[in-house]
Amino acid sequence: MRTALWLYLFMFVAFFDLHAQYPILSPFALSLGAAPSFIGLIMGVYSITHLPGNLMAGYGVDKYGSKMFIVFSLIVAGIILLFQSNVKDPWHLLYIRSISGFVLAFLSPACLSLLARIAKDRIHQSKLMAGNGLVHTLASVVSPAAGAVLVAKIGFTTAFTVLGWVLIITGVLAIFGVREGQLVADKGKKSAFLDPHGHNHAQPSNEIPETVSIPWLFFLIPMALSCSQGILFFELPLMKSARESILTSGVFFTVVSLGALLSISLWFLNKISPFLRTICGSIGLAAIFFGLAIGWPIPLTVSLFLIGMAKGVIYPALAALLASITSSSRYGRMFSLLSISYSVGAFIGPMMAGQLRDHISSYFIAFFILMLALSLLPLRSFKSSITTT
Repeated sequence: MRTALWLYLFMFVAFFDLHAQYPILSPFALSLGAAPSFIGLIMGVYSITHLPGNLMAGYGVDKYGSKMFIVFSLIVAGIILLFQSNVKDPWHLLYIRSISGFVLAFLSPACLSLLARIAKDRIHQSKLMAGNGLVHTLASVVSPAAGAVLVAKIGFTTAFTVLGWVLIITGVLAIFGVREGQLVADKGKKSAFLDPHGHNHAQPSNEIPETVSIPWLFFLIPMALSCSQGILFFELPLMKSARESILTSGVFFTVVSLGALLSISLWFLNKISPFLRTICGSIGLAAIFFGLAIGWPIPLTVSLFLIGMAKGVIYPALAALLASITSSSRYGRMFSLLSISYSVGAFIGPMMAGQLRDHISSYFIAFFILMLALSLLPLRSFKSSITTT
């Protein structure tokens, strides 16, 4: 359990730094003279450079373990933020963000893989993933407003410097906090594994045969989800009310996170199939974006809160679903594919919004992409793969 708490701390700090930049990155780029379309590229390139990092992390974590990647990602990302604090040109910001995206690509697969490995059984695994979602949400609740306040009080340069040093210090703590070698040794001594009912088995009850395949179209769901969120994160800071005050932009992001926090706090949802939670949550999220596209009468803050609630259902369900149908020897690779899907979606979303927002509602694009991913998902084959576990 102590290892899980350390992992939650590292992910909280990483997510805090990431989300703290959402309401301030667009204004920072504008202050450097970047056009809206170029801002979309700056936000998107961070995600696209996740791809090589995710690919390397997937095989690296399975072969060498998670600790070295966690430490490397946190410390180097902090150093990069220190350089970002002195950026004076939009192109330099683009280069810095691309490097940062590559470095932080190692963190999520490493942490999620280690979380999945320390689980005692399927229920415990689902709870650990829900805990990860809770940490992510708590960080995203306070960080947008905190980032906006930091900039309002001390300016962009000092704010990025503070966030960078926080990452570096956390990376140093990870050297002493994560005892992965001892954890692996302790698990190797166990000749039996307890299932949720307390029965002993010669093999771990959560071990899935490597022959069980995951439909590749499944990864369209996290890709579409991340794409829709990228569009939202691009649009909110550029709204008229948000551009009048950077604090307003921070409040918008915080409202989304509060909705996610409410959903994740409903622990009884963990008893529902993660497959059903993923599908129903995605349909609900698509419906909200459609409402925003047609200008429905629901206030913006309420819509953002509902978007957050849908996210709070989908993100933990996706991680739990992937862990439940994957062999432990492939956790690193599968979670890296999940991160790749998120990265591709987060790149496509802001890019499309930046290029098409003058011709079509960005929110309609988010709705269309989500519904397309759901319609292409082979439900029958995916359900059958779950029943084999």
